[in-house]
Amino acid sequence: MMRRRRLSIAGLIIFAAGVVLGLAAVGGGTSTPGRNSNPRELPGNAGRHVTRADSESMLGLQNATPAPAQMGGGPLQMVPPTRSSFMASWQKVSGAIGYRLDVSTSASFDSYVNGYHDLDVGDVNGRVVTALNPGTTYYYRMRAYNATGMTSANSGVMAAMTSASAGLIINSTFDFSITSNPNAAAIEATINGAVSIYESLFSDPITIQILFRYSATAPDGTRLSASTISESDYGVYSVPWNTYINALVADASTSSDATANMSLPTTALSPNLGVSSANGRAVALNTPPTMSANGTVGSGGPYDGIVTLNSTAPVQFNRPTSATNFDAQTSTEHEIAPCPQANPFVQNAFSCAGQSSDITATSPEGISLDVIGYNLVNGISCMQQNSATRCYNNYSEAASVFQSSAAACLNYCNSNNAEACEWNSSSGQCYVESGASCLQGGVNGWYAGVSGVACTP
Repeated sequence: MMRRRRLSIAGLIIFAAGVVLGLAAVGGGTSTPGRNSNPRELPGNAGRHVTRADSESMLGLQNATPAPAQMGGGPLQMVPPTRSSFMASWQKVSGAIGYRLDVSTSASFDSYVNGYHDLDVGDVNGRVVTALNPGTTYYYRMRAYNATGMTSANSGVMAAMTSASAGLIINSTFDFSITSNPNAAAIEATINGAVSIYESLFSDPITIQILFRYSATAPDGTRLSASTISESDYGVYSVPWNTYINALVADASTSSDATANMSLPTTALSPNLGVSSANGRAVALNTPPTMSANGTVGSGGPYDGIVTLNSTAPVQFNRPTSATNFDAQTSTEHEIAPCPQANPFVQNAFSCAGQSSDITATSPEGISLDVIGYNLVNGISCMQQNSATRCYNNYSEAASVFQSSAAACLNYCNSNNAEACEWNSSSGQCYVESGASCLQGGVNGWYAGVSGVACTP
């Protein structure tokens, strides 16, 4: 019978992160041994992409002053773990002014994850734990402290597991401008939500290093303009034309790749191409990170890119987005066009107040990353509205989890190897389903997707 299920914050981050991956020649990621056996390419210089508000929204930013991160009145955005991170969360304690966090791979805490022993995270109710190993169970606990310096006993031990699926890893580093913010947990959750969407879509075995900031200044200290919503800085390599084109063609794996490669010019248009470090590694070139925290480029720089969200802009870190705010996740997942958008994508909705969108395998941003060298994962590529799934034979369904959008649910399902996925637009509940045969059928208020079945998102 038909099983009816009950089935976002990061547009700015999703677009800006997409720039670092390569949408605008941004860099990222350290490839695994064997992927990067080519001679190292010559590093070039720093690239920069600035996301600005549309002209109408910009009028309200002319007299902007630094403001606290906009929460929109909603709860802390909870996101699924990525391949290298998870969201640790806890209930606030009355009278506490801060919390200390321990993270370990042992439930007895006889050792600690580097950087997460008695870590003072401030007066927040969550922290994204990063730089972890895929498919690993981690344990965490916290202690509250008050204004007199008294510290509580350890809380109960909580557990979380990073995603075990193989593929792209984006390792986020949070600048002090984020970790010191009173809404740090919401900002970090927004960023992790954007990261999880990218990781769910691409299978490239590389790790990309991105520094995230929430500030009124660029990494080099210059003040951001009043119209700037977010900015991406990244390292660029100068790669010989034939070297990059040959690597790009050899990396082709989808029909979009084949179509795009057919349109490549038959002769070089320039001696060299500017290729971001992340994009280079996506096609197996030797282009390691080169950027330092101040935005300069040089050998040994730890980051592929730096994403800065303008702290003076009315950026909101949960969804639905208020009509007067910009969606942080869409700015992190982007490009400027007239507002409002009739068909909002990451590239045009991020600059429109009150609109949001996420990257998908079939969105312009997903297709762009696909054709420049990132490999899409096999799985459910889209979800269809007013649908539900029906699974027969070895049918199973995981316990539902809340997801803020159909795209976020799709990401969660793919990260858990679902054969079918459902999201209830009213309750936000997301269901991971599997079975020997899964079909779709119409039910109002539902979004559904089935692995291997083409559909229109």
